[in-house]
Amino acid sequence: MPAQIKTELSFNGLTALYQIAHFLASGQDLEVIMTKILEILENNVGMSRGMITILSPNNEELAVDVARGISESDKKKGKYRPGEGITGKVVATGRPIAIPTLNQEPTFLDRTGARKGLNHSDLAFLCVPIKTGDMVIGALSVDRVAVEDAVTLEGELRFLEAVADLIAQVVQVRRKNYDRIHALEKENLELRRTLEDKGKPDLMIGNSSSMREVYRQIGQVAPSLTTVTIRGETGTGKELVARAIHQKSPCSKGPFVAVNCAALPESLLESELFGHEKGSFTGATARRIGRFEAADNGTLFLDEIGEMSLSAQSRLLRAIQEKEFQRVGGSESIRVNVRLICATNRDLETDVKENRFREDLYYRINVFSIALPPLRERGADVLLLADYFVKKYCQLHDRNIQRISTPAIDMLSAYHWPGNVRELENVIERAVIVATADVIEGKDLPPTLQMKDVALQGKRNDSFENLVAAYERTLILDALKDTGGNQTEAAKVLGTTKRIIQYKINKYQIDCSRFRRSE
Repeated sequence: MPAQIKTELSFNGLTALYQIAHFLASGQDLEVIMTKILEILENNVGMSRGMITILSPNNEELAVDVARGISESDKKKGKYRPGEGITGKVVATGRPIAIPTLNQEPTFLDRTGARKGLNHSDLAFLCVPIKTGDMVIGALSVDRVAVEDAVTLEGELRFLEAVADLIAQVVQVRRKNYDRIHALEKENLELRRTLEDKGKPDLMIGNSSSMREVYRQIGQVAPSLTTVTIRGETGTGKELVARAIHQKSPCSKGPFVAVNCAALPESLLESELFGHEKGSFTGATARRIGRFEAADNGTLFLDEIGEMSLSAQSRLLRAIQEKEFQRVGGSESIRVNVRLICATNRDLETDVKENRFREDLYYRINVFSIALPPLRERGADVLLLADYFVKKYCQLHDRNIQRISTPAIDMLSAYHWPGNVRELENVIERAVIVATADVIEGKDLPPTLQMKDVALQGKRNDSFENLVAAYERTLILDALKDTGGNQTEAAKVLGTTKRIIQYKINKYQIDCSRFRRSE
């Protein structure tokens, strides 16, 4: 080859290497970088149809990761085993290969079909390994115009090896970062699951994402003595959460004292909380300790704290700040060690703005807030809870209800549940009592469930994921009913495997024994 042409190729190669190195340092997405490298190779040094093939983590298969001038469907065809074809040999041996003319190489496979319709006698093929240290992680391959000059091909192989080394450095750094991020994500996920398992109360039913978040928060806050405010609509289970926090806290051996602030008249609330001395008011015939004293070294749960009068809020604030108080009509200061948990179904922020709730008390109790989701946003949890209540009230009322019919399940899933879990429990208890067979039918449910709320028509109760989960659970239940609880037969009915059915049964906490037929 004339020296002038060699110099020109060498100059173009150096320019290409500079551009590649500059682009590799840009920090862009790895696939964007790889695509740009192949573009530079084609435009600067005439190497077309470039492909970067990456070895799978188990070292069993090579797949085209990035390709130039090849469709996505053709890319998927480009799979090889190590040692198979030219690319497979390069990866297996770790050595580059140059083929002067493709028509003279019978082992060239061209699985992607990128060279279909091209004259193979006009094409040369170059392939070099991509290595990190001594480990081969993939291959870089290109086409170029066929040449008879072996020296030219040898020089271009060296050039491609330099490009592959640059690619390998970036891939190695990105893989380390990916592994580090993946490890952190895995650790974070395991920690979240640990907190969920640690925080899940024994008496709370639900696997929805919103309830798992509640379990995680219980697991986070329970070991401390931090003041907690539980928010949620009436009937969502705020007291259950408060009891769970107490049971998992350092003061679990102490008393759990609950006060419903909405159920007490203002005239009695202070006496109920702080106690009173004999003769302090009409009817006070003896000294009486209040709930604060009763909860000493334990937990005081103030339900519906938003219903407190401003005067009672003032005395409560002092008791929280000073950790001491006086009984009504008394002068002795009493010190207590109490963990405070509050609950409300009100919007306290609005109440503070409208001067219905003291701002200073709000900041005292709102240290750690847990929001309980309404039942209508918990998806498949409705069915889990319904099954739980069926078992509970069958035992209580000595009934033998085997299952809930599919139409009844549809009605339970479609209803908007303004009374939340408490309303669902009442509905199921009624259905257990009025059911005339061993199945709860739609007619056994109250009339309020027969039609969807007009304001909610056309709307769904939950995310796509939870709605699919609810439908999936219904299909499995129906299959188990049809097969008498036989998981293998249920899998055949649903056209899947027993392993998948077992996984789903565990996931949805389905009791197969309910469907087994007696001999």
